[in-house]
Amino acid sequence: MELLFPADSPPLHVIAATKISGISLVTKPTLDSGSPPTLALASGQRLHGALVILRYIGRIANLPGFYGRDAYESSQIDQWLDYALLFGSGSEFEGACRFVDEYLLQNTFLVGNSLSIADVAVWTGLAGAGTRWDSLRKSKKYQNLVRWFNSISTEYDAVLSEFVATYVGKKGPAKAASLENGVHANETFEVDLPHAVVGKVKLRFAPEPSGYLHIGHAKAALLNQYFAERYKGEVIIRFDDTNPDKESNEFVDNLLIDIATLGIRYTAVTYTSDYFPQLMEMAEKLIREGKAYVDDTPREKMKVERMDGIESKSRNNSVEENLKLWKEMINGSPRGLMCCVRGKLDMHNPNKTLRDPVYYRCNLTPHHRIGSKYKLYPTYDFCCPFVDAFEGITHALRSSEYHDRNEQYYRIQTDMGFRKVHLYEFSRLNMVYTLLSKRKLLWFVLNGIVDSWDDARFPTVQGIVRRGLKIEALIQFILEQGASKNLNLMEWDKLWAINKKIIDPVCPRYTAVIEEKRVSLILTDGPKVPFVRILAKHKKFEGAGEKAVTYSNKLWIDYADAESISVNEEVTLKDWGNAIVKEIKKDENGIVTELVGVLHLEGNVKNTKLKLTWLADSSELVKLSLVDFDYLITKKKLDEDEDFVPFVNPCTRTETLAVGESDMRNLNRGDVIQLERKGYYRCDAPFIRPSKPVVLYAIPDGKHQTVGK
Repeated sequence: MELLFPADSPPLHVIAATKISGISLVTKPTLDSGSPPTLALASGQRLHGALVILRYIGRIANLPGFYGRDAYESSQIDQWLDYALLFGSGSEFEGACRFVDEYLLQNTFLVGNSLSIADVAVWTGLAGAGTRWDSLRKSKKYQNLVRWFNSISTEYDAVLSEFVATYVGKKGPAKAASLENGVHANETFEVDLPHAVVGKVKLRFAPEPSGYLHIGHAKAALLNQYFAERYKGEVIIRFDDTNPDKESNEFVDNLLIDIATLGIRYTAVTYTSDYFPQLMEMAEKLIREGKAYVDDTPREKMKVERMDGIESKSRNNSVEENLKLWKEMINGSPRGLMCCVRGKLDMHNPNKTLRDPVYYRCNLTPHHRIGSKYKLYPTYDFCCPFVDAFEGITHALRSSEYHDRNEQYYRIQTDMGFRKVHLYEFSRLNMVYTLLSKRKLLWFVLNGIVDSWDDARFPTVQGIVRRGLKIEALIQFILEQGASKNLNLMEWDKLWAINKKIIDPVCPRYTAVIEEKRVSLILTDGPKVPFVRILAKHKKFEGAGEKAVTYSNKLWIDYADAESISVNEEVTLKDWGNAIVKEIKKDENGIVTELVGVLHLEGNVKNTKLKLTWLADSSELVKLSLVDFDYLITKKKLDEDEDFVPFVNPCTRTETLAVGESDMRNLNRGDVIQLERKGYYRCDAPFIRPSKPVVLYAIPDGKHQTVGK
């Protein structure tokens, strides 16, 4: 037998299972990245997919119970194989360790009384986690799990030691989740797309043009791209533009900007409105077939009837009556405006989404693309299954909040006579102290609490990029979660910590002094004629460039530094050398107003407590406005229907005036820098003239910040 797989993602559990069972297997890492592994049998037949191959190995292995001793044990093993995928998810790894550790408190093996492919799958999931699992083993946090892991390692050391050396090594297996721009997730991200055929997968990312793309949408977009790349398929962008009251060309244009910012590679851009004629034909077809009807029940009454499972009085209208009212709706007449089209599904189904959902409503608002041509528009529930099938989509990804609507989606597609489009769920991304509802975000815009949709306090793609987030960090953050179906409330700190690791090695360093109460340091033996040195902007990254730094006998330092210095204390002036403070002048209120000292350049910088950042007094110093932000709301997690207004943070923007070195007048908008001893900043407004400050937005570094600080 031959096992074919991509070099960057070997199926570790399959290889380990063959090693343990003694099955002869030739491994060939010859497939393209993203391709599922393939087992070529001597008969010429082939099996595709890691778990499919693992189960086959389990069946043919000459080991008792390797795939269970009976149907029940085999089913248990199948459950564990699905669960083992969690060990490849960064966000769920430790939770999975905890669960298995508790299970092994009373069990020697995962299934039955002997080793099975379930044990192999979980063991390789841990071994493949590399340093993350190594640190947990050393911590003795999960002693049952460690005992079990070590016993397998010892029992099969002869075959597994070679396996580990070849395929795992000290740093774990090759990371599967990568993008062409060089971004790699810290954890293995490998999730199968059910019913996917390599080369035939077609996906769609379908935002509604009623706002800008936010971090939650970004997860959906990136997962679509991930699966398209893995299965050599394609992604199309489709604007779900069926609600003219909320949508605009401005939102379409900015969504395309956001999609480009995320690096999403798509093959086409379509609009649901492209299919309005076909959608109307389908609605009329369903009416003629008795699968839909026109209802004039008032909206509130209809809502109550659906909740209580009460059939509408219009449900048994004749086809002729329904078609008559349908034409009234098309014309937007007073009678038509009272009506809607509903699917005739199942008013008594426990799943309330099947209780005759609305397919069409009248709306006289002109559409942003096609004007006033139509007086009625399809609902999302109706157009989504239609357009997905019509465009040849094979898999529709959507968040698990739509889970209850899955049955409705399939039922409507069946009534329409279409083939089944596979739905794939992932968990919605929820962030602490954050609202992701476009309706609620619009409230902040309309009430002037933020400047616009790209405000740095907003969770929109444009907002967080404006705050200083690198898209590479966002991609890594999202891919680390994988396609998890568990609802998680994520901390912003983790995202910003990833971002810091990306910007710190390359961003230029500058010096700034806070304007308020800044203190002069007079060096009596300092250079009376200022001189200039050329220094690197980043001592460890030549690509950051160089800057001219002025040295003088009069320096500016921060007040916080000045008040912490004692007379005759030796301090270090960064990028210059040591100095000794001989005199400290204060006003009548005890406020430090001036320091006097002498240079001591031969002094040892390792022996000083204070390493001071400073600026030479010069007319070339640049005015700065350092802007920091807080969360827009003060409650960590709001319930879905909870009123957010009482939790709006009254103070979310603070501004500190400062002066910076002259080279900062060369900053461009979007440049990311570090101010020595102050933090990371993104230039939002560059230098224009001396009287107008350069505006720098503070970039969080992943250290916890409290609301209302």
